[in-house]
Amino acid sequence: MGVLALQGAFGAHRQRLHELGVEAPLVRKAEQFDDLDALVIPGGESTTMSHLLTTNDLFDDLQERIAGGLPVFGTCAGMILCAAEVLDGRPDQRSFGSVDITVRRNGYGRQLASFETDIDVAGLDEVFHAVFIRAPAVERVGPDIEVLAEHEGVPVLLRHGACTVASFHPELTPDGRLHEMFIHSIC
Repeated sequence: MGVLALQGAFGAHRQRLHELGVEAPLVRKAEQFDDLDALVIPGGESTTMSHLLTTNDLFDDLQERIAGGLPVFGTCAGMILCAAEVLDGRPDQRSFGSVDITVRRNGYGRQLASFETDIDVAGLDEVFHAVFIRAPAVERVGPDIEVLAEHEGVPVLLRHGACTVASFHPELTPDGRLHEMFIHSIC
């Protein structure tokens, strides 16, 4: 399971995966896609990540692989990159369109509005402590999307086929249960 390492919190994701006994190479080149069984797309700055994916000739290849069934766990900016529709993005910003949701960039506010809260996650016995930093807000959920967690009635953890997306940063806590849940969902 690789971790996209162009920008963002890729090191923290890699650490969570290593703690679970998963080899997690950092992915920066298209030829590395061939060796992957799954990919984590970290949080970071979605417009920058979209730009880097495009300028490094990775976007189209990765979009094709995701459409072909490559399992993806996208967090924060990763959710934005996986969304079918992005509101408040730059005109040149691209997304893979792999999850039928509409998200608003910085939907919970700017950096000063960042927060932490406990959420109930389907399949977990105890709450998960979620860290929201300039997080996207889900404004529309397509008919085939499984909502795994909500915060104040807004979906924040969703799954569609082999893609799982979170509007928060599970990698910024020492709790590896969501990474473990993703691993089990694709095995």
